[in-house]
Amino acid sequence: MSAGTLTAVPVGAGRVDRTVAGRAMSLAPLVGAGLGLGAALVLLAARALDLPGLLAAALAIGVLALLTRGLHLDGLADLADGLGSGRPAEGALEVMRRSDIGPFGVVALVLVLLVQVAALGGIAEASPAAGAGAVVAAVVAGRLAITLACVPGVPPARPEGLGAFVAGTVPWGAAAGASAGALAAAALAGLAAGPAFAAGCAAAVAVGAGAAAALLHRARRRLGGITGDVLGALAETATTAALVTTAIAAQAG
Repeated sequence: MSAGTLTAVPVGAGRVDRTVAGRAMSLAPLVGAGLGLGAALVLLAARALDLPGLLAAALAIGVLALLTRGLHLDGLADLADGLGSGRPAEGALEVMRRSDIGPFGVVALVLVLLVQVAALGGIAEASPAAGAGAVVAAVVAGRLAITLACVPGVPPARPEGLGAFVAGTVPWGAAAGASAGALAAAALAGLAAGPAFAAGCAAAVAVGAGAAAALLHRARRRLGGITGDVLGALAETATTAALVTTAIAAQAG
């Protein structure tokens, strides 16, 4: 279920209930590692062909959008429109249900994609190995944000939909294990560019989780809890914050 929910990879349908959903959300960072590896391979191939770092980064981020069917980006746009509407919770949720994208959503998408490509492009231009590590760490951070949003105590914003199905399904122990695994995976991904950058990649996961936590707090106050769109927005927010952090780490190194 984890791969089927978080990627465009077709998987066989099996038993699906909240217990299975909890396991799937706990494994989200592992799915992120796979997605990040795919993007990293595209980045490395582009740089091996001597393409500019910015173009290589754009291709890598584009592959991520393709592999996820753009669902997380769509969630980001929908949440931006809902929060930007200034309406009470029910009205904001109604805005988020619409299939069109409003001005707040457009601005959020443009800004996030611009920052992601610029941050990753700068790293890849200086060091393809660091760029590969950065994108893996960032995507892992994005999926960890989804895991952490599904712990007990975080309610759904409405009684139906993906948010209601996965809310509160990830036990605290599983969340802690996923966090430790995400930190380790990020550090390992960055190790090819040196120990200092590996530490920066691990720090990027923590920064990404913090940025997502701030957005989650805002969503809970305005909407009452999580929805599928909120989870997507959390993933993109954490990914972006993590990429900016790895860019800073690359500069410092």
